[in-house]
Amino acid sequence: MEAKKAAILNEIPRLRRYARSLLRDRDAADDLVQDCLERALLRLDNWQTGETPRKWLFTIMHHLFIDGLRRTSRRGEAAMLPLDAGEVSSVPAEQAENMASRAIIDALQAIGPDRRAALVMVAIEGFSYAEAATILGVPAGTLMSRIARGREDLRVLLEGSARRRAIRIVEK
Repeated sequence: MEAKKAAILNEIPRLRRYARSLLRDRDAADDLVQDCLERALLRLDNWQTGETPRKWLFTIMHHLFIDGLRRTSRRGEAAMLPLDAGEVSSVPAEQAENMASRAIIDALQAIGPDRRAALVMVAIEGFSYAEAATILGVPAGTLMSRIARGREDLRVLLEGSARRRAIRIVEK
């Protein structure tokens, strides 16, 4: 039992990375990871000990993400109330971010969730097409189509972003 829990704990960094790529909000991503871990620990007997829990955990997380999308589409998105000046509890980081990385992350967030999930599963998380298709619950051909269209969407968005940066530099 302890070996199973340790194997699950080793997957938390990957789960957090995947959740953050699916959601635009760090807190919501952490909530998704927590929900995934809670469900996994409640259903620990469903995991076959001989294999890595990675595929099983990603499947759980993806199903939770889709359920959340459906819930949001039915009820609408929750809005956060702005804080007064005296209520600010944290200060944003002051270090400069790498512009190229920021552009890629922004472009990835701009594409549809189905295409983003497919790209992240294969390109970032390293799942095979067959594994990713199983986790996402789609045929392999559908997964390959989503990846191809997602890559094209990224290319178009990144070319547009590079063009806008070049124009800004010329204008200064």
